[in-house]
Order: sequence, then structure tokens, then C-alpha cells
Amino acid sequence: MDSFATAADLLSAHVMAAVAAILLAGAGLARLAQRLGQPPVIGEIAAGIVLGPSLLGLLPGDPSSQLFPPGIKPMLGAVSQFGLLLFLFLIGWEFNKNLINSRRGTAGAVSASSVLVAFGLGAVLALGLYAGHDRLDGETINRTGFVLFIGAAMAVTAFPVLARILGDSGLMHTRVGALALASAAVDDVIAWCLLAFVSATVTASGQGDLLVILLLSVAYVALMLVVVRPLLARLVARLPGPSLLPVLAAGAFLSSYATTWIGIHAIFGAFLFGFVMPREIVDLTGARVVPLSTLREALEGVAAVMLPVFFIITGLGVDITALTARNYLELLAILVVACAGKFLGACVPARLSGMPWREVGVLGVLMNTRGLTELIILNAGAQLGVLDTQMFTMMVIMALFTTALAGPLLPVLLRRPLNQAAPDGSRPEAALGV
Repeated sequence: MDSFATAADLLSAHVMAAVAAILLAGAGLARLAQRLGQPPVIGEIAAGIVLGPSLLGLLPGDPSSQLFPPGIKPMLGAVSQFGLLLFLFLIGWEFNKNLINSRRGTAGAVSASSVLVAFGLGAVLALGLYAGHDRLDGETINRTGFVLFIGAAMAVTAFPVLARILGDSGLMHTRVGALALASAAVDDVIAWCLLAFVSATVTASGQGDLLVILLLSVAYVALMLVVVRPLLARLVARLPGPSLLPVLAAGAFLSSYATTWIGIHAIFGAFLFGFVMPREIVDLTGARVVPLSTLREALEGVAAVMLPVFFIITGLGVDITALTARNYLELLAILVVACAGKFLGACVPARLSGMPWREVGVLGVLMNTRGLTELIILNAGAQLGVLDTQMFTMMVIMALFTTALAGPLLPVLLRRPLNQAAPDGSRPEAALGV
């Protein structure tokens, strides 16, 4: 029987079926990951790996390519970007600027050291790995961009995933938990800045072009802070909640377009738009303050449905079957450097400040949590053309491994409860200025 559907209709239907398979697989494996004491993102990435060439693609007839043919992957990528940009907008909106004030004392030393040591070791490793990963689709990968990118990827600590782990493990109100949260906040800001510089370096055709991109980026940040932020404050005071939601989403997408046009990745535009958003509504008389939590919850619901598509699209890009014996040795080196860089960078200044060894160990495990932030950065690297398939696969495995370490290691380190307050009896967050 002939179908009345057009080719475009069939393609759209195929995309919807693929998204349905992604959401169901992601939900199932995310729940399994939670039962195993792991963050849901571990299960969602695992779902992408299962549905991709690493497992499903090995079965007779290659069901993976049947479910995800090349023709629909750009459309799936677009769907995943919507969820990702909304999530980055929310991260920027909910970012606690007071955590940046903790750039002093132990928190400042831990954050600076963990970034510098991890970045340095990662860059040195990248110099050795470049010769085997210097080509992508027949073109030479930018050596400086590759080295800077691997260093930046090693320096990441995933603030959102870390906050979830602290809440689940009961560490949120301990000294080490507050220290890890403050340090991760600063780490994330530094990592985003590093990635923005890498993005500008890769997309620029020369030093003059790079300077133009950097100047435009500074001008755009100034525009958002000086002009857009006060306009947003007036806008949210005038528009009712239902009307405000599409305006905010459109603003995040337009800001992403602007940063892409400048020459840095779209994720920075979404994050910056969220960062300049007011945290509460002040009515026109100035007499009443209304929290924006309801609006955030509505956007979080949309992002929660769409973001798993991003995770699983990431997993589909992982091809373990493409790894050679040499790649496995490289993967081992990546895992060692990733763990050592964060452990040494975070633990040494913490120990020198007088923190007990057990808390130092907990801090090292927490700071190694790369999770979601790492995946966003790795996808940016793939889109910028600085990672080939093997390197992307190895870096995703590293992100999963370092994030999963917290599950088995924290219960061992937390057999005895940690101190819930600073020595003077105050809250640990207050002692750290967070």
C-alpha cells in the first residue's frame, strides 16, 4: 500500500521515533544509575553509548544506523542544542555570584591550584598526543587549539553535578562540602573563560582576527551588563509570568546567536543571558519583591525533557570499537593525568591549610567530578574541530570515569561523619564566605 506521507513527513516521523527511543532509554538507564549511587547523567550517557555504534551497532544489520541514519542526525543535534542552551541559561540564572567572593583563603588556593595544575598537566599530555590526533576529515587540527582545549577540559569541575552529589551525600553543610562548592564555582568560571579563548583561537584565521574576536567578546559582555541587565529588570517587572517565558527563551537563543556570530561558542551566550537576569521581580512601586522561582521551575521542566537528548547524542558520538591498542594506552594516560591533576591541585593547598587527611581525600574526589560541564565542553571541542572520533571517545570515557568515582569512594571516606560546622560553631558556608 502506498503511503500518503511525503518524504519530509516520513523524515519528521523518524526523528520523533528516534527522540522517543532516546528519552525512554535515557530514563531507564538514569534510574538504574541512581540505584547504583551514580548521578543520572552517567546513565543517560551510557544510554547513548548503548544505542550507538559501540553496542547496538555491533548487532546484525546495524540497528543503530537504522534508528539514527545520517539524514536525521542534524535534526537531532538541533533538538539537543535547544535543551542545552536552556540549561546553560538556567545555570547562569541560578549561579550564586556570592561564591565568587570566596576567592580568598583556602577556597581561593584550592580553586586556583586545581585549575592550574590540571590545565598544565593536561597541556603537557596534549603535546604528546597531538601527533596521533592531528587530522580530522582530511584537514590538520590546530595544534595550539588542541593543546589549550585538552588543558581546559582537564581543569573542569562540574558545579551542577557536584551540588547534586553534595546534597545526596549529606555533605552540603560540612566544611569540605562548602569548600568544594566554592572552589568548583570558581573553577567553572575559569574553565568557561579558557574555552572561550580556545574557541576564539580556533575560529580566528590569524592574530588580527583573534584580537577582533576578543574585543567583540569584551564589548558584548559589557553590553549585556550595562544595557541588557537593567532592561531585563524592567521587563520582568512588567510582563506576567506566562508571557515572560517565551521572551526569556528567545533572549537566550538570540544571545547564543550573537556569541556564535562573534566567533565563540553558543553556550556562552546562553550562560551570559542567564547571568544578567534578575533573581527577583521588584514591582514598579518598589514596594514588593516577587521571587522568580516559578518561572525557573517551568523552564527547568522543559530543559529536563530536552537535555537527555543532548547527553545521548553525545553518547552516540562515542565509538569504542574505533579505539586501537595505542588508544587504550593513551586513555590510561588521560585517566591518570585527569585524576592526578585535580587531586594534587586541590589536595595540596587544602592539606597545607591544616585540613585533616580524610577531608582532603573527600575534597579530591569531589573536585574530580567533571560530569555535565565536561560533556558540554567536549561537544564544543568536537564542533570546533579540535577532537577526532578517537580523542572524543577517550575524553568522554574520562568524564564518565572521574564522575563515577564519587559513588564508590565517598561511602568509604564517610564511614564516620564529618564535622558539620566550622571550629567557631558557625556554618561552614559562612566561614568560607559562600
